[in-house]
Amino acid sequence: MLTPLNHFAHYDICVIGGGPSGYAAAIRALDFGKKVLLIEKDLVGGAGIFRGALSSKTLWELSRDARRLRFQDRGYKIDGMHFTFQEMMESMRQAIDTRHRQLMDQITMLQTYYRSDNFRFAKGFGKMITPNIVEITTPTTCERISCDYIILSTGSTPRKLPHIPIDEEIIMTSDGVHDLDEFPESMVVLGAGVIGCEFATIFSNFGATDVRLIDKADRILPFEDPDISEIITTNLEANGVTIHRNASLKSMSIVDSHVEYILQYTDGTMQTYHVEKALVSVGRVANTKGIGIEDVGVEVDAGGNVVADKDGRTSIPNIFAVGDLTADICLVNVGEVEGRHVVETICNPHHGKSISHGNVSTIMFLRPEVAGVGMNEQTARQSGKPYRVAKLSYEYINRAIAMRSMRGFVKILVTDDEEMRLLGMRIVGEQSSSAIQAAALLISMNKGIAELSELIHPHPSITEGVQECVRMLLGTSIIKPQVFKTHLKCHRYVDGQEYEIDCYA
Repeated sequence: MLTPLNHFAHYDICVIGGGPSGYAAAIRALDFGKKVLLIEKDLVGGAGIFRGALSSKTLWELSRDARRLRFQDRGYKIDGMHFTFQEMMESMRQAIDTRHRQLMDQITMLQTYYRSDNFRFAKGFGKMITPNIVEITTPTTCERISCDYIILSTGSTPRKLPHIPIDEEIIMTSDGVHDLDEFPESMVVLGAGVIGCEFATIFSNFGATDVRLIDKADRILPFEDPDISEIITTNLEANGVTIHRNASLKSMSIVDSHVEYILQYTDGTMQTYHVEKALVSVGRVANTKGIGIEDVGVEVDAGGNVVADKDGRTSIPNIFAVGDLTADICLVNVGEVEGRHVVETICNPHHGKSISHGNVSTIMFLRPEVAGVGMNEQTARQSGKPYRVAKLSYEYINRAIAMRSMRGFVKILVTDDEEMRLLGMRIVGEQSSSAIQAAALLISMNKGIAELSELIHPHPSITEGVQECVRMLLGTSIIKPQVFKTHLKCHRYVDGQEYEIDCYA
């Protein structure tokens, strides 16, 4: 039985969804002294912890360790090595439990500290009834609350294709991968984007699975520059991955508890293949079903994403949307920033800040890892802007030499003028994610690269490679690209033409 309207509990801010963006929003609202309700129907942390970022990256770390042990090219030999899938998955579950427990412990403490009058966590399904009324349903209860503002942060789920019989056991999305109980003997991955390539890397690293990757284009990771795609492709194939290039999936079905898939190639030929498992990785869709979007009139686009402005405000002024619900980048770090930002906008409408996705740092967990921020050469050329670019191979970075992991590079793009403001950076190689943050800061500040040239970095470190790449553009490098032309590059790109830069000061 519902509580009469005049007896509804009232909150300043109601957050529907306890994933990374919703959790961050709720905690930030407490900083402003707001009365907050956080609603989560399932598990706090969402895909940021469960069946997503933390879980898959834990598997990647384990698989990287396994590959290092399998390929004994570092002066040691290990006999009788054996990987147990169940133990690997248990290690992943322990990582998930550690982070989830931290979040829940904080919720428990904060509810005690602020008392339930000021902060409440509700385990149930949240649905908007009006722009100011939210209904919370559990298996045994149903109640309504009133609020001044609603923040929608219900996340996303893997996209399913209607013509593929996904059962999450034989043909899976990334959700089903986490329920496997053994290494598949063979697996095909549909989708050569980031997630598809990450799972192809993980399973091929363990060396227990014959991995195939379906790519409708002529190269994987088509949104990145060809040199990045080439190094990842080479390493995947060295791991034993078969890449079906220029291939369109005609059908995928379950036959005798295995997967049968038929590909048509660009030359018109057709081929039938059989594997034990399939992973469908073709993007994610926003979780908008049942939360009252249509009832209150929140606008969605043709793809089902909630339409929101740069501050997260939807077509209903007091309702905001953050994280994977919108058409922006679906990343944990972006979602957390968006969650915090909308609360700051609600509590201080004239704060003057804005979110820029131009300096979002990303990392692709491949072999090797790929970190990036800002423009790559493809986007720079498409924009028509002249630019300068320097590229330094890992073979000239002492830390990479010491790790015996020299396949990789640092690439920096700057404006084609005296200021040389940073446009973008890509680092392909071990520890790349630890060396990208300075570039993100300079982009956000619209600064030139000179600030990076004279810092004294730890030695040896990958960041020294970033510094040397900067010095190449300034003409002050210790290693000269004119001498080592095979592995170093320093060019200008103007009006569709590339010119070598004289890197002697």
